[in-house]
Amino acid sequence: MVEVNPRALKMDVLIAGAGPAGLAAAIALRQKGFEVAIADPAHPPIDKACGEGVMPEGIRALTALGVAIDPRASFSLRGIRFLSSPVAVEAAFPCGRGAGIRRTALYRALLHRATEAGVVMLWGAQLRAHAGEPVSVGGRPVQCRWLVGADGQNSQVRRWAGLGRARPVATRFGFRRHYHTEPWSDSVEVYWGEHGQMFVTPVGPTEVCIALLTRHPQARVANQLPLFPEVARRLKDAMPTSSERGGITVSRSLRAVYRGHTALVGDASGSVDAITGDGLCLSFQQAVALAQAIERNDLALYQAAHRKIMSTPSLMARLMLALDRHPGLQRRALHGLADEPWLFSRLLAVHLGAATPAAFGLRGVLTLGWRLLRA
Repeated sequence: MVEVNPRALKMDVLIAGAGPAGLAAAIALRQKGFEVAIADPAHPPIDKACGEGVMPEGIRALTALGVAIDPRASFSLRGIRFLSSPVAVEAAFPCGRGAGIRRTALYRALLHRATEAGVVMLWGAQLRAHAGEPVSVGGRPVQCRWLVGADGQNSQVRRWAGLGRARPVATRFGFRRHYHTEPWSDSVEVYWGEHGQMFVTPVGPTEVCIALLTRHPQARVANQLPLFPEVARRLKDAMPTSSERGGITVSRSLRAVYRGHTALVGDASGSVDAITGDGLCLSFQQAVALAQAIERNDLALYQAAHRKIMSTPSLMARLMLALDRHPGLQRRALHGLADEPWLFSRLLAVHLGAATPAAFGLRGVLTLGWRLLRA
């Protein structure tokens, strides 16, 4: 890991935030030949509550970045399964396999690749920028051509750039805990309840991640398990392997993700509710698109790519949150998908970008619409 004196720092690109989005952007930019530094006030490893499933498109993006996922510290995922007793419907990923991996294990892989690629890491360093003044790290001026904000939902870089506050569409709460048990499925299981969803993601041969998404901030994995009896039964004798970690999950959108020579990536640039399972995948795709735009000296290309990357996940988030808010609609939808499993497979293909929304077709729209209207 390279440590430098900020007094002498001169870089092509300075990135604020050393989370997965910042590290992925740094790696992608180094692959284009840019000199890159990342500043973060924290020290590694940087953890965050999440469902810990990486969709196939995210795995492909990681492979393109040269990030190696250790199969001994992850679990190959075949698809998605929705459950709401007594209904179950599942579909395989149409475009390869995903992976369940502990957030800390993924972080180590990203950090190793960034270090290997020659990214300069500035740990415990606060980045500041004000209009008309040079960027500084730890109070010292820094010369850079491009500034990238990868500093999360409450991005300071977004505020400094005058890009405005992201408009929240919906805010919920997420909680995560790990349990020592052999996975009972090779799919991400999503259990639907009246007050939220419980995700079960295998992250290793003897460990699963349990993530709870809910509108209630007082909820916790342990006190909500009785509402998901199948999960509770599976975990009856399983020992927790981590303390519970929580956070906010929110859908946000921005009119613009760049201004001048400043760009935003990851949650700083907007987000979709964690119900989609797309957070990490979107960050990796954005990182690749950002590096391509900076290489061509045209951040308008990144704006267009970002809008395209976010469009389908945003639509799917709205649809899934509608089911979350309306239990009756949720029940009809899940029963309809169980009766017509091809609908779920096609929706998953659209969700993952393996098919366009138009590919859902008139038959799909009419069939799903009829199922939702039925009592």
